[in-house]
Amino acid sequence: MASLIPCPHCGRRPKEEFTIKGAALERPAPDAGEAAWMNYVYLRDNPRGAYREYWHHTSGCRRWLIVSRDTATHAVTGAEDAAARKGGKA
Repeated sequence: MASLIPCPHCGRRPKEEFTIKGAALERPAPDAGEAAWMNYVYLRDNPRGAYREYWHHTSGCRRWLIVSRDTATHAVTGAEDAAARKGGKA
């Protein structure tokens, strides 16, 4: 059975309609130092368990989502519109 992603706009859709783009990390302040920006752009944890990632609904509503899933089981526990995130910016 295919994995389904609960798109807040289109309902539950097959994961093949989406493109995964990586960790949903908090962006550093514009005046943060070079080290903070280097970590944000290039370094990623590889956790086992709950994780939040940016996914693009490429073959659907074309919205950016933040998908919560378990990296060990690949079970998706939820999704939200990335534009609804703090400050209205993804």
